Amino acid sequence: MQTPVQISFEHLAPSDFIEQKIRSEVDALERRYGRITSCRVVVEGRSHRQHQGGLYAVRVWLTLPGGKHVEATRNPPQDHAHEDAYVAIRDVFDALKRQLQEAVAARRDEARELPTQPHGLVAKLFPDDGYGFIRADDGREIYFHQNSVLTDFKALRVGAEVDFDEEEGDQGPQASSVRAYGVSARS
Repeated sequence: MQTPVQISFEHLAPSDFIEQKIRSEVDALERRYGRITSCRVVVEGRSHRQHQGGLYAVRVWLTLPGGKHVEATRNPPQDHAHEDAYVAIRDVFDALKRQLQEAVAARRDEARELPTQPHGLVAKLFPDDGYGFIRADDGREIYFHQNSVLTDFKALRVGAEVDFDEEEGDQGPQASSVRAYGVSARS
């Protein structure tokens, strides 16, 4: 974690036992998710306005890379289990674990949706005329011009492996920003 865990107590004297429990829960989150930037925890003591016991409230704010935030609060008015601070802490961190799992799953889904760079092999080459065709991985032949080649066009050979950007040209698909593997950059 980039910044130390901040723990504060409201309407409650600071407790080493509660603080130790919180730090243990934060350490468990860090071991599991590892990319937590900061964590702030507020433990609110039992309200003395209630006729019986009173409940602990626990609020946690996490900051993740990219400025994303995850927060959870546990202060259910009817849950008498929260008359115990340890139960309130456990419940709030369980809620955080679920939210972090959802955030990680969403990030994986976003990564899967990123478009991949088209790839293929040089199928035909007409060096005197300054163009050629790439056989893309999906089987299509895509035209490219020597001005679209980021590496040395004269060093290209049939069968060379290339990545490219595809765009629509006047006569169909056309490759631009063609990058060949093992061919030096254009000078």
